[in-house]
Amino acid sequence: MPDRQIIACGGFLLGSRVHDHVLALARGSRALYVPTASMENANLVLAFYESMRGRGEADHLVFNPYPPADLREFLLSFDAIFVAGGNTANMLAVWRVHGFDELLREAWESGIVLAGTSAGMICWFEAGVTDSFGLQLEGMRDGLGFLAGSACPHYDGEERRRPRYHALVDDGFPSGYAADDGAALHFVGTELQEVLSVRDGATAYRVEPGAETPLEARTL
Repeated sequence: MPDRQIIACGGFLLGSRVHDHVLALARGSRALYVPTASMENANLVLAFYESMRGRGEADHLVFNPYPPADLREFLLSFDAIFVAGGNTANMLAVWRVHGFDELLREAWESGIVLAGTSAGMICWFEAGVTDSFGLQLEGMRDGLGFLAGSACPHYDGEERRRPRYHALVDDGFPSGYAADDGAALHFVGTELQEVLSVRDGATAYRVEPGAETPLEARTL
């Protein structure tokens, strides 16, 4: 069985050394960008193509007005899948309507490397801290559930993230992982293999009721 791999990044993925690491883990260099959470923002799609220049072959997937008829065949033709940031709740709703959530699981189990930032970090977990419902940040328990527990991106990039995540976990929200901007969690199967960093001081944390434990990061 091929390795099931997920790279969940707190922020600053595209064009970074984490981006290169994702492609190095993949069995080839065909990469797909899924900008659903960003409302399929054309500028972000263009930025993805620019970030893939010299790195490999790039394509993107849109659901508006509808996804391609051969969605499964299209998805499984790639070696790595990058999920954009944005509104996590809206993204998951669109994916589920079209059965894309189950196709992503099939892709993961087939050995395609899954990666993403912000919404593209949260989505792989059972739960996450999101601004999908407003700037106040909420705990959402509606993730894909490929990985157990919860996730919180932008841990050092947005001042409300750390205290809000602690408050949620202390109040019964699932324990999990937080990642600074410039840090990423690399899971093999469902186990954390290592933390990666592309910025001085950036790392990830295990967050549990009443406790936050910094995790050692390997600088790329």
